Amino acid sequence: MIIDMQRGMSDPAAGERNNPNAEENIQRLLTKWRSTCWPVVHVRHISRTPGSPFWPGQPGAEFQPALVPEPKEHVVEKNIPCAFTHSGLERWLHAREIKRLVIVGVSTSNSVEATARTAGNLGFDTHVVADATFTFAKQDYAGAYRTADEVHAMSLANLEGEYAVITRADEVLLIVS
Repeated sequence: MIIDMQRGMSDPAAGERNNPNAEENIQRLLTKWRSTCWPVVHVRHISRTPGSPFWPGQPGAEFQPALVPEPKEHVVEKNIPCAFTHSGLERWLHAREIKRLVIVGVSTSNSVEATARTAGNLGFDTHVVADATFTFAKQDYAGAYRTADEVHAMSLANLEGEYAVITRADEVLLIVS
């Protein structure tokens, strides 16, 4: 499952991010999934806020060129962080008897975390690929600045064990080879 890998996420205006090689790792995983003919789900955020880079028809809402879905791949559009809410994704996965999810994309602290939490709660064997996800720096609730690496690490810690297994691209590629 590739979450929100849209052109707007690579805009420098999005702010300081971590994992500069995340896109390369996502492409490696996608290439492997396609070569084995395993199901691929692309998730795209479509904003309800006029003027957003993710507003329908804006260039930022389009998939990044290297990650454009192939015709046989499933696309889920969402308006909130969780890819399961109001999307039919759970039904689509169950209809295909898919029980294990490997999640990559952006942002770790938002849509990736929200989707992985729901997947875990729904009973899916959920894996989040730490070096194929990324997030952005932000202020915490107390107003302290947190780097993108700190935000990323905390999101992964929130997921580890209770909702998902945290792994790395090379580990996933070894398992599926």
